[in-house]
Amino acid sequence: MKKLVFMGCALLALTATAQQTELLDTVTLDTKTPLATKNSGKVITKISSQQLAARPGASVADVLNEVAGIEINGARSNDGQNLAYYVRGGRNRQVVILVDGVQLNDPSQIANDYDLRLLATSAIEEIEILKGASSVLYGSGAATAVISITTKKTSDKEISAVFTSTLGSNSPTEIDFKDDKTFETFTNNVHISGTTNRFFYNANFSNRYTNGLSAVAAPEDSSPFESDVFDRFNTRLNLGYKITDSIIVSQFVAIDKFKAGFDNFDFTDAANQSITEQIKTGGHFEWKYKNGSYVFNDSFQWIDREIMSDFPSKFESKSYSLDTYLNYRFSKKFQAVVGLNVNLSEFSSFTIPFGETSFNEDVNSDLANFDIIDPYVNVVYVSDFGLNLNAGVRANIHSVYDTHFVYHVNPSYSFNFGNNTLKVLGSYSTAYITPSLFQLYDPNYGNELLTPEENTTIEGGLVFSTEGNFRVSAVYFNRNEDNFVDFINVDPDLFLFQYQNSTETFESSGVEVEVFGKIAKNLTGSANYTNTQADERFALRIPEHKANATLTYVWKNKTTIGLSYQYVGERNDTFFNPTTFESETIGLDSFGLLNFNISGQLTQNVKLFAGVSNLLDTEYEEIYRFQTRGRNMLVGFELSF
Repeated sequence: MKKLVFMGCALLALTATAQQTELLDTVTLDTKTPLATKNSGKVITKISSQQLAARPGASVADVLNEVAGIEINGARSNDGQNLAYYVRGGRNRQVVILVDGVQLNDPSQIANDYDLRLLATSAIEEIEILKGASSVLYGSGAATAVISITTKKTSDKEISAVFTSTLGSNSPTEIDFKDDKTFETFTNNVHISGTTNRFFYNANFSNRYTNGLSAVAAPEDSSPFESDVFDRFNTRLNLGYKITDSIIVSQFVAIDKFKAGFDNFDFTDAANQSITEQIKTGGHFEWKYKNGSYVFNDSFQWIDREIMSDFPSKFESKSYSLDTYLNYRFSKKFQAVVGLNVNLSEFSSFTIPFGETSFNEDVNSDLANFDIIDPYVNVVYVSDFGLNLNAGVRANIHSVYDTHFVYHVNPSYSFNFGNNTLKVLGSYSTAYITPSLFQLYDPNYGNELLTPEENTTIEGGLVFSTEGNFRVSAVYFNRNEDNFVDFINVDPDLFLFQYQNSTETFESSGVEVEVFGKIAKNLTGSANYTNTQADERFALRIPEHKANATLTYVWKNKTTIGLSYQYVGERNDTFFNPTTFESETIGLDSFGLLNFNISGQLTQNVKLFAGVSNLLDTEYEEIYRFQTRGRNMLVGFELSF
């Protein structure tokens, strides 16, 4: 209780979330059409390029972890740690990741989810987050959130270049940087872009290398485990042509690769390594006409993963995604979007049988594949007396399952009081989550009799805002999930597991509160608080209480100083006990992290920055028996021309 009181006092004192540092004029994520914020029935969170620039060295997971309603478990540990996306009591398979308008996934992953560790923050222009069931616009899997990532914009100059380099420590909580003055985090990025007549180009290269932190924490009575290295390379090239003032076409190719060390599941030190390689290519076509626009986005992905451990394995997957839609404005009050979403997926897996030395194919892509073809329609009505309505329906046409329909209804009403606006919003949405290829066809745990999961989400909330200076929102959500695909011990004596549908209905509910305010001319603060009530089966590693607060001061328009605080409440974790051969539950204590950063424009072309994370060197566990980062510092520069 004392910790909660302290957290509340800290939030009130700062009146400060790290992500909503500006009031949005328009949003597009909840309708796929530009819509004034006051007419939107959702609370959209935007992480701008300025906010990303103020967090040099931070991963995508670090940044998302400060958004209300989101807990990215593993982001505070070793850089190579597997990430779990917990949004509104959900899991990875209920979150859709978009990059430049195209849904990305990995068919070889257990949950078909896209790995955020593949993305470099330095290549991102902005991130928008839409929470709640959004399957109508974004397809299977969009049950709890859509995270839309936009890559760096192209410069209007003929050539423009930005070089960014950061150097930092990477010490665990038990070792303070002042006692071990070693820099073991290196992040470098080069971004070159330009426009010549109607032709434009955009190229990005980045590398991130971290050492010094082990995946698993060593027991207190033993020497520290050796560190597990994380090393990532990202390259991306985009070429485009502006055919007319209203028609643009572009094509990109990207290569991403990372190596991550990890330890054994029984909490012993090991020199295990995971290697993931990805090749992507795709395009964008956009035609803007008098009453709307037509958009076509697509992406091919090839992902190879290799696990080098006592149980070596390899995975190869291919996927193709496209989303094409036409927006038409019938009048100032009424507009509609008609679209088609396609996803084609396949994967193969390989292991080395006991007593042999070469890989054997366990799953062949001729069997492990499926196609999803989804037409959808969405309409938006904006009245002249305050009522707004967003509604749509989608047909999920799956090559393995029967056609299934999802829909949403999202009304809102705005009351204006001079320069102040009070918006009342609500929504009823359904979502449809098909089992992954791994869950269907894995030879050890797969089950071809699985049926898709179904989600229903109800939301209600209030948003009060003044013109450009203050905004506060409170949203209540309740989500029910049927046919949950669970990992079941079907024969305890033989230690056999299989994926099966649960007959229970699982429920999660909660409240998300966000506050933003301009305290003074150069001082802004923001804060968010999330309360999540999840059924016990869902609640593992999900804090019931979580809060973020940020205070930002801009001095002489050249120097930005930021102070942020994050509180994560108590939660439960499970671990496999190698002695009893049983899974056990353990409670993890709450913790709070205080961070400081400063950046300043030295000259027109040179920017310097520095920061200290976990300023109070708080010791905590994010995952049972896994190591976390202690007090660490970072310095760097940005050179642009």
